[in-house]
Amino acid sequence: MVKTGRTTGKKLTKKTSSKVAKVKSKIAFQTYEKAIEYLFKRTDYEKEEVVRYNITTFSLERMEKLLSLLGNPHVKFPTVHIAGTKGKGSTATMLARMLEANNYKVGLYTSPHLLNLHERITINSEMISEEEMRDLLNRVYEPVEKLSKTDPPTFFEIMTALAFMYFTDKAVDIAVIETGLGGRLDSTNVIQPKLVGITSLSIDHMMQLGDTIDKIAMEKAGVMKRGVPVITVQQDPAAMSILKAQALSVKTDLTVTGSDIDFSYRFETSREHGPHTRICLTTPTSKFEHLRVPLHGKHQAINCGLALAMLDKLRSLGYNIDNEKATVGLSKVSMPGRMEIIYQDPRIMIDAAHNAASIRALIHAIGQNIPYDSMIVIFGCNSDKDIIGMLKELQFGADKVIFTRSNSPKAASPSDLADMYTEICGKMCQYTASLGQALQIANSAVSREDLICITGSFYLIGQAKLRFQPQPEPVFTIV
Repeated sequence: MVKTGRTTGKKLTKKTSSKVAKVKSKIAFQTYEKAIEYLFKRTDYEKEEVVRYNITTFSLERMEKLLSLLGNPHVKFPTVHIAGTKGKGSTATMLARMLEANNYKVGLYTSPHLLNLHERITINSEMISEEEMRDLLNRVYEPVEKLSKTDPPTFFEIMTALAFMYFTDKAVDIAVIETGLGGRLDSTNVIQPKLVGITSLSIDHMMQLGDTIDKIAMEKAGVMKRGVPVITVQQDPAAMSILKAQALSVKTDLTVTGSDIDFSYRFETSREHGPHTRICLTTPTSKFEHLRVPLHGKHQAINCGLALAMLDKLRSLGYNIDNEKATVGLSKVSMPGRMEIIYQDPRIMIDAAHNAASIRALIHAIGQNIPYDSMIVIFGCNSDKDIIGMLKELQFGADKVIFTRSNSPKAASPSDLADMYTEICGKMCQYTASLGQALQIANSAVSREDLICITGSFYLIGQAKLRFQPQPEPVFTIV
């Protein structure tokens, strides 16, 4: 039986402690700023325009070498692994909050971030501190430099290693780990989890993962491991076929919500909660009835069902779970950048919808949950996305579209997006070189009952959220 409490995580062994102490004795960075500068100089595939997806650029062997030099921190605490195309972060966060509410000390590793790099590494909802980040970077410096002579670790590999080190240092009871890109070759795939969750699969990162749903499913299914139970949601038939074949190949159980697990959801409106979705989920050991989903949209209801099913599975694996406590934890979930209103006059909403299926879900969720007369969409995305698919979905909800770009080197050209939109959809649109200019145009065109929606990429909505943080300068200046 797994114990509950905040101090039940595995401790460092004497051998590991001495190894860590030896690394700590070498102080490479006296300040946090210098440490972060070093980290950001590493190769970052999140920002590179052209990335070859292979065992050289995404090397689990390189990741394992780095972790070995650090004392293999990733094997010193239990983990849950979550892969998928959309909803990974939401599912991971909901599961983490429910475990926290059951008095577990829970690490959560997600990506990308909106405003602060430290959002990626949290324990019980608290971000890693600047001092802790600097100390970890000092400890990782020598191993990184040693490997860099022949095979330099990337930004994401170092970040993942930092998370594993932090969770070991803080003796977490369990950590919820979200994959970055793909699954099979993802840096997080070095862990041996207690449980795997796979969220909805759809077309995304086409240049790296493939341009068909079955190719993408194969990459995501790479997180499955022998004997480790897997829970997923209803999928495209081609994707589900791949997942079932992979589960059979590695001799593990694959459970599907809405099929193997009784799951349903419905939309309703109440005076207390306004428009929202409620779900029911029943297993042999749990029964959640008419549970309110804390996030908007039926896609979040599906994510919530997956998180609940994973929580119930952890119970069967020996974790002490009280469903009432879990429900309280779930009710406290909020996700920055997911249908988040960041300004009221005019109303401006941001959402990290970054593929066609996510745009479709967003348009539907806005229609259900947010009353408006007209919606202006400010859109920008990265060049490695399913751009045509996203543009086709935009036309069904946007009354006016303004294309722009984020500060990411991978950002698609706004003029190219506009040309493609007009050609595909036969509709007029506008484009600008910056978010500030797009906001100026949108602000001049909206009335009090209209809605401005900024979407398409994490980078763009991160810029928008930062822009509308409390500040002395007017938010609608052109920059």
